[in-house]
Amino acid sequence: MSLASVYPHYVTKAEKKGRTQAEVDEIIRWLTGYSQEELEAILEKRTDLETIFAEAPRLNPSRALIKGVVCGIRVEDIEEPLMREIRYMDKLIDELAKGKAMEKILRKA
Repeated sequence: MSLASVYPHYVTKAEKKGRTQAEVDEIIRWLTGYSQEELEAILEKRTDLETIFAEAPRLNPSRALIKGVVCGIRVEDIEEPLMREIRYMDKLIDELAKGKAMEKILRKA
């Protein structure tokens, strides 16, 4: 599965709740360490999620602070590394759509 296949759903989910595509991009960049230009290239090339996370410039160490349930599963209990990274991203987008402040979503002190 590529990021390009889920990205439009992330943006739609955010925009339905009054949030922006720029905020979705900020979350993905925070999580992975990609620049905006790199993110746009990933979307254009339809890069698969496994490659995106394997080649991420800097997976944010604060992502370990992401807790909670996505699709009925606690993200902190997911053992398979790739699925955990994907669910981290899903959880952050859920928090955005629920109106949480960006500072809290990005786990800033």
